[in-house]
Amino acid sequence: MAAPFDLENLPTGQAMPLSPLVARVLAPNPSPFTYTGTQSYVIGRDDVAILDPGPTDDAHLDALIAAVAGRPVRAIVCTHTHRDHSPAAALLANHLRAPVIGCAPLTLDDDGPRADAAFDAGYRPDDVLADGALLSGDGWTIEAVATPGHTSNHLCYALREERGLFTGDHVMGWSTSIVSPPDGDMADYMRSMQKLLGREDAVYFPAHGDAVENPHRLVRGMMGHRKHREGQILRHLGEAEAGRSIADMVPEMYKGVDKRLHPAAARSVLAHLLDLEQRGLAHHVGQDVWRAAQ
Repeated sequence: MAAPFDLENLPTGQAMPLSPLVARVLAPNPSPFTYTGTQSYVIGRDDVAILDPGPTDDAHLDALIAAVAGRPVRAIVCTHTHRDHSPAAALLANHLRAPVIGCAPLTLDDDGPRADAAFDAGYRPDDVLADGALLSGDGWTIEAVATPGHTSNHLCYALREERGLFTGDHVMGWSTSIVSPPDGDMADYMRSMQKLLGREDAVYFPAHGDAVENPHRLVRGMMGHRKHREGQILRHLGEAEAGRSIADMVPEMYKGVDKRLHPAAARSVLAHLLDLEQRGLAHHVGQDVWRAAQ
């Protein structure tokens, strides 16, 4: 589920060029859920957009301002409103006199296991982008690509000039995404993954993990992984006439995975079960117990 990372040698505070139009600035918020941290992106040459400005960390804000280097900022763009992605938007907007544009606001009481995944209640965009909407500057154009699943308001952004796609948390370069109900939806997630397979992006720039240079292979692998998890769940339910609990299934399904990630894994198992229930393949029979459909 996750690769190891070196907490002692993280290149935070630096604008690292990834392509002629893209530079990455890593926030200093590594964790078992964020890998090396949240990656913010500066897009453009003579004028720029800042994508996923990250948490409200003073050093990271200073690094983003330094990366802009006095250039006009056309927009501060957010993929979704988890607290490791969007809270810095308001502070940067005030400092750089730039609008906040992108995903819709969304605030829920999240009963998931990780503090960084709570929603940013202070997010107030100046404009919300619909699927297919464009935002442009001098020599660059980004297109909003609606990808609900990880969250209902999640957007990816396609950089047309480089056939790049900023994938936020929908597709990460180090792990599968958590799909945590009530807002996270496994059926939406799989439809969004299928949508990406229909596109012709050449490289993904995720919010966590390295750039992905064979994106279709990764997407197919992640979809296969979800189907494998679904099959595991159905087998577990089929082996117990009285049903199984998520708490019982997770340690068996995620053997070898850092136990700190088990609560998050349980959220994705719940998302699978809710999807299976909608499809008539499983039933919730009380408390944490689920049973295969007869």
